[in-house]
Amino acid sequence: MSARQAVILVGGKGTRLGDLARTTPKPLLPIDGDTVFLDEVLFNVARHGYDDIVLMAGHLGEQFVDRYDSRRLRGARVSVIVEPEPAGTGGALRHLGERLAPEFLFLNGDTIFDINLRGLDPVLAQSDRALAALALRRVPDPARYGSVRLEDERIVAFHEKSAALSGAAGCINAGVGLFRREILDYVERLPCSIEMDVHPRLASDGRLIGREFAGYFIDIGLPDTLRQARDELPKRRARPTVFFDRDGVLNHDVGYTHKTKDLRWIDGAVETVRRVNDLGALAIVVSNQAGVARGYYGTADVDAFHAAMQQELARHGAHIDAFCVSPHHPEATLDEWRHPDPPDRKPNPGMILRAMADWPVDKANSLLIGDKESDLQAARRAGIDGLLFAGGNLAEFADVALSRLVRE
Repeated sequence: MSARQAVILVGGKGTRLGDLARTTPKPLLPIDGDTVFLDEVLFNVARHGYDDIVLMAGHLGEQFVDRYDSRRLRGARVSVIVEPEPAGTGGALRHLGERLAPEFLFLNGDTIFDINLRGLDPVLAQSDRALAALALRRVPDPARYGSVRLEDERIVAFHEKSAALSGAAGCINAGVGLFRREILDYVERLPCSIEMDVHPRLASDGRLIGREFAGYFIDIGLPDTLRQARDELPKRRARPTVFFDRDGVLNHDVGYTHKTKDLRWIDGAVETVRRVNDLGALAIVVSNQAGVARGYYGTADVDAFHAAMQQELARHGAHIDAFCVSPHHPEATLDEWRHPDPPDRKPNPGMILRAMADWPVDKANSLLIGDKESDLQAARRAGIDGLLFAGGNLAEFADVALSRLVRE
């Protein structure tokens, strides 16, 4: 099973920010309008399919409770746990105890590393011995963060923050990791720091692996980097988007496909979705589902099929951001799905337009891949390019088009 839980640390005091964080926790500092920094973090985590998000709060924790506790976000449920007393990052995990899932994403609420978060799933899965896989980022000057030494994806050493690290590029721990719950065995006494106490021991025992990722990185720990985040993040919200028809493009169409046992991927489909994810673009499925309208299966069957797709994609480090379906049909057997000209049913553009309203889609830098003329008509009516896939290997077919997707 792929990880579906994310634990986000939001308990720091932000002392280096001075008066900026005196009455407001660092992750809740505003970026623009009503958007705070943690909103940006949560959006990115939820869209990757982590549907159980736990915020571990401490300093001014009631502000997190008021803003987020029991909130639903992109299909995820957010809960807030306020530590009774500071016990370090390891203590935060120990406080969760059995609330932790067998595998969980672990990240900082004052940092954004804009990568394909599902890329860590196959990294950890390749090792039965490892208890954690860290996302690493190469920076020109690691002095502020400390550096990590990697050998064949095994982390073998950490070098603490030091001016001696200046002047030479190196990899840093970018504050994102995929952990197994057994890591709690390394939290032996409190207070305990995951970074300072646990990670070095895991590395010494050969139980810590990592992979270098390239992606936008920002840490708002300093006034200068907070100003940088306020300038850059609003400009980065809109993302290139690839809209996929489902049956015949991602999976083989066996006729009203809805049973999970019938999920068979088109050659190159998983690789194509993974490439879209790695580019930082959104991957959104838009699928007519006339079988629901005709009473052959229900919407719960559609949801189960999509859950199976997500589970399989995650094993390969990929995900779909959203599934949009149209169960309406002019000749529906069931009254609730009958409509003379369903606005969402392709060739009408309703599903695409709704996705554009619900998601930060960079319309000028987006496209649709379908296998029918009705798919291309829907794309044209929505104002985006459409590509007609006639079979074969999807990755090879989409290669040139995806190479043109641009994200600053």
